[in-house]
Amino acid sequence: MKNVIIGIDVSKLTLDISVLIDSTFQFFTIENTVKALKKFFKEFKEHQVMIAMENTGRYNYHLYEVLPLFEFKVYVINPLHIKRSIGLVRGKNDKIDSKRIALFLEKYHIDLRIWSPCSKTLQKIKLLNTERRLRVKIRAALLTQLADQSLLKGMQDKDLLKLNKDFIALLDKQISFIEDKILYLIENDEVLKDQYHRIQTIPGVGKVLAANMLIKTNGFTEIQSAREMSCYAGVAPFEYQSGTSLKYKSKVSPLADKELKKILHLAAMSAIRFKNDLAVYYLRKVSEGKNKMSVLNAVRNKIIHRIYSLIKNKTFYQNQLEMS
Repeated sequence: MKNVIIGIDVSKLTLDISVLIDSTFQFFTIENTVKALKKFFKEFKEHQVMIAMENTGRYNYHLYEVLPLFEFKVYVINPLHIKRSIGLVRGKNDKIDSKRIALFLEKYHIDLRIWSPCSKTLQKIKLLNTERRLRVKIRAALLTQLADQSLLKGMQDKDLLKLNKDFIALLDKQISFIEDKILYLIENDEVLKDQYHRIQTIPGVGKVLAANMLIKTNGFTEIQSAREMSCYAGVAPFEYQSGTSLKYKSKVSPLADKELKKILHLAAMSAIRFKNDLAVYYLRKVSEGKNKMSVLNAVRNKIIHRIYSLIKNKTFYQNQLEMS
């Protein structure tokens, strides 16, 4: 039995693979299919294997389907983590990338979290959420275009305006359809259903944030602390100072899940419109002269901590929403 380290560079049609055994690299290129993956990994089933790959969304799904069949340690790594770790580099190709992933795993595996497969239900929800997000972006772009066209008085094309409005109406219908499918999947999974409805009792937390929290945490089996989630979502403030001469106010890091941060921001804006402890906190801090965006970020943090508290203690939020 040998210790084997495998780095995989994932693309749509092929996988470039670097295999490190006894300080020697071997390189392979195989099809990104379930059949090819099963055949390749069978060669290593008798060894102690660690596998690393970058998170490339749906292109990873064949790997996610095959890897649970083997007793390998698997790591799915943020591409930025690898990029920041290797310093200045010149040039790249898929073979070199797979080697860099393998070397990264060899050096840092002790500090990395082992990947675990999520349920089929969550996989379907993730795919649906990706489709929803795409349509929301297109819809936002079209609404901006409509607003800009309204400024061009005398230059508007009525047929084009109608096309855009019809397209927006179609997107609204599709988004609603996808959201209904996501809700159906959640409602038919007892654990996800309980978590989904439990965290929506928090002021400002609606169906979009609740679904995204389930997706980002794999049903709260990953990112298991509120502090870790605050860092992941980019709402945790960090100290910035050097020596005695350079000292700045604590601020959030730009390294964050921008989508989740935006949804949390909307949740915080919604929460402070109602009569609840979050709104009371916001108004009190603003009246004390605190920066509004800084206080709003604190509200985002509080929402995350409340979510994790409800999940941990299996309770519901007590403060009922009332319009102010």
